[in-house]
Amino acid sequence: MKLSARNLVPGKVKEVTVGMVNAEVVIEVAPGVEVASVITKNSVDRMDIKVGDEVKAMIKATSVMIAKD
Repeated sequence: MKLSARNLVPGKVKEVTVGMVNAEVVIEVAPGVEVASVITKNSVDRMDIKVGDEVKAMIKATSVMIAKD
């Protein structure tokens, strides 16, 4: 699959929590660094996403905020 997106972060699925409609997929992108995504349950089923799978997180953000104490 070819994509125009450049913000692809490779990682391994660490956890999948499936609800009635949506699912939370936690991806470990580096040791101790996780990215979580909420996608539809149907997408998890269709893509057969499970713990241990190698995936890529596509990140699209219109703004990035930073906070400091």
